[in-house]
Amino acid sequence: MKNTEQLSLRLIESIDSMEFEEKIKEINKIRLMIHEISPFKNEPVDFVEWIKNDLVHQNDYNPNSVAPPEMELLRLSISEDGYTQPIVSMLNNDGLSEVIDGFHRHRVGKECNDIQSRVHGYLPLVRIRESQENKTDRMASTIRHNRARGKHKVEAMSDIVIELSRRNWSDEKIAKNLGMDPDEVLRLKQISGLAEMFSDEDFSEAWDVDFEDELDIEILGDLDE
Repeated sequence: MKNTEQLSLRLIESIDSMEFEEKIKEINKIRLMIHEISPFKNEPVDFVEWIKNDLVHQNDYNPNSVAPPEMELLRLSISEDGYTQPIVSMLNNDGLSEVIDGFHRHRVGKECNDIQSRVHGYLPLVRIRESQENKTDRMASTIRHNRARGKHKVEAMSDIVIELSRRNWSDEKIAKNLGMDPDEVLRLKQISGLAEMFSDEDFSEAWDVDFEDELDIEILGDLDE
């Protein structure tokens, strides 16, 4: 145990003497090595990595929106409390990290000068499991993360349901993975105007929907912080 402590101290002294960017790289490397032998290595949160914000970009399917007052509250929260949650991401083949969850945390770290300065132009990231790196799985993961907070844009949710259908996901699978009931999946398909997406469904002649009430998928919950 004593030898381990001495080695750790020498390692810390060595890293502390490095230039800033080299220090961050070395800390990330050591965290990854520890993560690989951790009993919790299957949990993404076990390894938080600091990545330059210009290497992090948004995905092209996130239907979550945050109103300006809530966005300001998120900025204030990160300003006062610090980053208490990392951004969920995946590493693309081009070396860029795509945001799966935490798009607004990502925006605050890029767009708010005081916070960007405080974190030296870096962002805290965790990597989604490799089993979830297929685009279909990533889309489902984003919805699962978002579903209990913020507000989903109906049109964007409809687009995602259609995309998952085109990728051969059944209505039952979509409902299960996105936290919906079958009727909601069907209504979102109908919004798209693509009859082929629900052509196999049987409708009663008296079937009616109050879109104003039924399609409001605002979910009350925590902010995206």
